[in-house]
Amino acid sequence: MYLNKEKKAEIIATYSGSATNTGSPEAQIAIFTYRINHLTQHLKNAKKDKSTELALKKLVGKRKSLLDYLQKVDIERYRAIISKLNLRK
Repeated sequence: MYLNKEKKAEIIATYSGSATNTGSPEAQIAIFTYRINHLTQHLKNAKKDKSTELALKKLVGKRKSLLDYLQKVDIERYRAIISKLNLRK
């Protein structure tokens, strides 16, 4: 699998501050971004894979709603995660 336990724990520790804080918006956004990048690479090779395309669209929507929530709650944390992940809005 492309996202094993070690890789997921590394992403969570990097973006949320501690390895046990899996529910923070920053950790969830980082994991979604990793999965989105993986699915995007897959779709470049398999253009007719419609189920993966649908999953990708759902992930992008979930990440967008989390980013909107974080922007409303704490703008500084929002700006920090955008700059760390090189996202633009």
